[in-house]
Amino acid sequence: MQSIENLKFLTPEEARKIAATYGTPIFVYSRKGIENSCDSVLAFPNAFGITVRFAMKANPGRTILEILRKKGIHIDASSEHEVKRALLAGFKPSDILLTSQQLAKSLKELIPQGVQFNACSLRQLEEYGKAFPGGEVSVRFNPGLGSGATKKTDVGGNTSSFGIWHEEIGKVKEILSQYKLKLVRVHTHIGSGSDPEVWKAVAHYTLEIASQFPDCRTVNLGGGFKVGRMQGEKTTDPQLIGKPVKELFENFAKEKGIQLKMEIEPGSYLMVNNGAILAQVDDKVTTGDGGFTFVKLDMGMDVNTRPALYAAKHPLVVIPQKDGAKTETGDFVYVGHCCESGDLITQEEGGGPQLRTTQTPEIGDLVVMEGAGAYCSSMSTKNYNSYPETPEVLIDSDGSLKLIRQKQSLEQILQNEVLVALG
Repeated sequence: MQSIENLKFLTPEEARKIAATYGTPIFVYSRKGIENSCDSVLAFPNAFGITVRFAMKANPGRTILEILRKKGIHIDASSEHEVKRALLAGFKPSDILLTSQQLAKSLKELIPQGVQFNACSLRQLEEYGKAFPGGEVSVRFNPGLGSGATKKTDVGGNTSSFGIWHEEIGKVKEILSQYKLKLVRVHTHIGSGSDPEVWKAVAHYTLEIASQFPDCRTVNLGGGFKVGRMQGEKTTDPQLIGKPVKELFENFAKEKGIQLKMEIEPGSYLMVNNGAILAQVDDKVTTGDGGFTFVKLDMGMDVNTRPALYAAKHPLVVIPQKDGAKTETGDFVYVGHCCESGDLITQEEGGGPQLRTTQTPEIGDLVVMEGAGAYCSSMSTKNYNSYPETPEVLIDSDGSLKLIRQKQSLEQILQNEVLVALG
């Protein structure tokens, strides 16, 4: 039998209070947890200074961004829209690095403000050169190496479209020369992982690339610091992976006489286990001998699409309606409330129901889905089946509750629909 998962930052009493006050489903975040994670990653071993950028796509909520900004975290933006949200959250333009798959249409508006640009393709680099000849630029390279829990989270190597292929450095130099650009930052990002040898290898390759550009003063190693959600899963130790990387930067300085500043871009590491989804058991159905007992929650892929998209596993902790309730356990398949066969909260890789051992849930019990602080609210399939966007609450440092996102109203769901006269 599998191990029963435990609550990470909520208590049963807090969960019941939040459900009674705000209803379910609802995202819950811990400010203390977020700040502790910031402290951990800000202490990443470095030789000549470090900038930590939050991969904003992980959770772009305004209150979350303000907490991170107050801790001295900068921003890694994946679109011009994220840039604008970061500015509204109080970040200075110079604190934001735009690294996007799609060339920003508002580039000519953002760069003069001080936003930094990271070219992710030869086309992007050339368009930047045309718009800002003689300027400073950053370039993302694909070093030919990738790492990830699945191919869907691997963003390096020849199966990935992210960045300029490392064998095209000559073309990069031609564009830099043509537009008199200074390449001041080299950027790589391989995916998620916690293996120190992988990080050491990527740092080595990235420094080799940086050595070919005399104006380079910063090396950005991206993010992908793996965080264990389930019991037994490994979590990246920044001190462990950072030590050999720091030594490489020190050796580079001795050989080249150049002290390179380091940047890293954690998203999951700062948020994953500092957020949870509080849901309620809506129903239970069985499919006879040889079948399953399905536990239906009042949330699904409209709230967290990761299980449906990746067959991702999130800890599930049952909280009985009252203290002292029965504590029997059993094996169940948890499903979402969407009318969609793929809305399986516990599913096998490639699809199909997967049993999960939990305390036996009854209709009306609460279920805490842990590990939901990153890539959940931001990736949800909002309004599928016309379910409203999920509200969010923060447990502040003093234990008080602060609503940071209201539940979406029907009027808000419909507000962009245009009424037309149909003959």
